[in-house]
Amino acid sequence: MERVIVIGSNSFSGSHFVDYALEQGADVIGISRSPEPHPVFLPYKKRQNPSFCFYRKDLNQDLPGIMEILDEFKPDYVVNFAAQSMVAESWQHPEHWFQTNAVATIKLHDELRKRAYLKKYVHISTPEVYGSCVGLVKENTNYQPSTPYAVSRAAADMSLIGFQKAYKFPVTFTRAANVYGPGQQLYRIIPRAILFFLLGRKLQLHGGGTSVRSFIHIRDVADGTLRVARQAPLGEIYHFSTSQNISIRVLVELIAKEMKVDFNKYVEVVGERLGKDAAYLLDSTKARETLGWQDEISLEQGIEETIAWVRDNLDILKQVPFDYIHKP
Repeated sequence: MERVIVIGSNSFSGSHFVDYALEQGADVIGISRSPEPHPVFLPYKKRQNPSFCFYRKDLNQDLPGIMEILDEFKPDYVVNFAAQSMVAESWQHPEHWFQTNAVATIKLHDELRKRAYLKKYVHISTPEVYGSCVGLVKENTNYQPSTPYAVSRAAADMSLIGFQKAYKFPVTFTRAANVYGPGQQLYRIIPRAILFFLLGRKLQLHGGGTSVRSFIHIRDVADGTLRVARQAPLGEIYHFSTSQNISIRVLVELIAKEMKVDFNKYVEVVGERLGKDAAYLLDSTKARETLGWQDEISLEQGIEETIAWVRDNLDILKQVPFDYIHKP
C-alpha cells in the first residue's frame, strides 16, 4: 500500500483528499492542529476505514512531534494543505499568516529534505500568488501577490524552488482555482449562499460580485492531486481548473434559480474586500496533457450536490458558526 501523510487533513481540501486517497487504496495519516470537526465536514468518516489514523499536531508548535510521526510511518508522499487561508482577514494580523504559511512551513521543508524515505512532497499552493491577471494564467507566470496571505504563500513557494534546486528536494506544486463541494466551510460563497437562502437570510455580495472565477469540484482536485503525487516530475507546477468562467454574481444567481429563490430579495451588494483580485483564470492544459487529468463534475451538478448536502444536514449546520473564526 502507498503510504500518505496529509498535513491539514481537517481542511476542506485536505479531508476530501484523505477520502479520495483511501478510496484509491492508500494507507493514510492525517495531521491537523485542531480536533477533527463534526463528521458532516469529514467525508472519510463514512468509510470507517482502518487505513486512516489522525493526530492532532500544530505545525507552529510541535514540529518535532510531527517529524516523529513521519519517521515512524515513513510515508511515500507528504501532501501539505496546512495554511492560514483567508485572504481579507490576513490584513488584520499579517504576522499570523507569515508565521504559519512561511516560517513554520519552511521549517517543515527543512526537516523533510533530510528524509531519504520521502518520494514526493506535494505542496498545495494557491493562484493568489499571481495577483490579478488578464487571460489564462500559465504555471510560469510571475508572482505578483497583493495581500499578506498571498505574499506569505509566495514566500514558501519561492523557498521551495530554492530547496529543489539546491538539495534536489522532491517537491511538486498544485494550484486550484475556487474549489467547492459538499462539506465546505460555511463562510465560503457556495455553501453560504445555499444556507442563507434556506434560512431566509440576506447574503452580502462584496463589490457586486463582479470578480470572475472558475469553480472546480473538490473530487476533481483530489484526483489531480494524487496524480501529481504519483506521476509528476520533481519541481513541476500543475493547475487544476475548469474552462467555465463565471462571475460571483452570476454564480449566486445560478444558486438562487436552482433553489427557486428571489435573488433580489435575498442578496445585498456591499463594498469590495481590500486587495481582492479581479480575476485569476488558470490554464490547466499541462495537467490534462501530461497527467491524463480532466474535470468530470460540472458546476451545475456540483451545486446540486452541495445544495443536497446543506439540506440533508441543515439541523447540524445551523449550530455551526457561519463566519470565519481566526485562530492565531
